[in-house]
Amino acid sequence: MEHIETITTDELQKKIEAGEKLELVDVREDEEVAAGKIPDAKHIRMGTIPENLDYFDKEKEYIFICRSGNRSGHVCQYLNEQGYKVRNMVGGMLEWKGETK
Repeated sequence: MEHIETITTDELQKKIEAGEKLELVDVREDEEVAAGKIPDAKHIRMGTIPENLDYFDKEKEYIFICRSGNRSGHVCQYLNEQGYKVRNMVGGMLEWKGETK
């Protein structure tokens, strides 16, 4: 299993607050996202990632988000195998202290 790059919730929050342009993807289910997601995150459910590969650009790095970091880790593994640049937000939304909407 390849090592997947990660980012902590605090590191991500600092990048967002610094105004960095990030590609965030939330892979949780609809009802989870309805309860709040990181404002700029694109919502693509984990089960629909394979059919949404057109959304991803191999030149960009994507940060994947879920509830605990487990599902997003699986998505990262899958996309990494397809040749995409990915990073998993460890701790997931359970540890996110930043803004949600």
